[in-house]
Amino acid sequence: MTKLLIDKIDFAMGQILLVTDGEILCALDFAGYESRMMKLLEKRYGTIHLIEMHNPQGFSDRIQAYLTGDFNRLNEIPVNPSGTPFQQQVWSALRSISPGTVITYRELAERIGKPTAYRAVGMANSLNPISIVLPCHRVIGTNANLTGYAGGLDRKRWLLQHEGVNLEFSSATK
Repeated sequence: MTKLLIDKIDFAMGQILLVTDGEILCALDFAGYESRMMKLLEKRYGTIHLIEMHNPQGFSDRIQAYLTGDFNRLNEIPVNPSGTPFQQQVWSALRSISPGTVITYRELAERIGKPTAYRAVGMANSLNPISIVLPCHRVIGTNANLTGYAGGLDRKRWLLQHEGVNLEFSSATK
């Protein structure tokens, strides 16, 4: 049995669940999506036991800093999302999208050198186990449509607006 640490962070759209292995962030999801998070964690670790701990490795403080507008604090959090080589490539590329900007799934596919793989990029995004820190919320559909977000489109909209994206007049940028 693998022991992992969990903390819960309150924010405007509910609660964030943060899971570490004692060194690295393994999962970040939202209350109400625990079954999805647990399924992804069990796929990686087998049987797990979550131990509640306040602010493990200072990661909760960094998430709180992001929530108060210090967007660059997320870059200080080491992550281990696991996944296939393709998923890891997509998830790594997410960190190159600057706060306050958005790109399309097609543009993300182009960034990783697989311009026709935009549907596969979308699927990889849907399986991202570390929301916000691996900012899949910054990836939007063609014509600036908000599409798909494992935490719900309301949270995606909130996160983008929090970062200063004007969704009413936004168009995807490279």
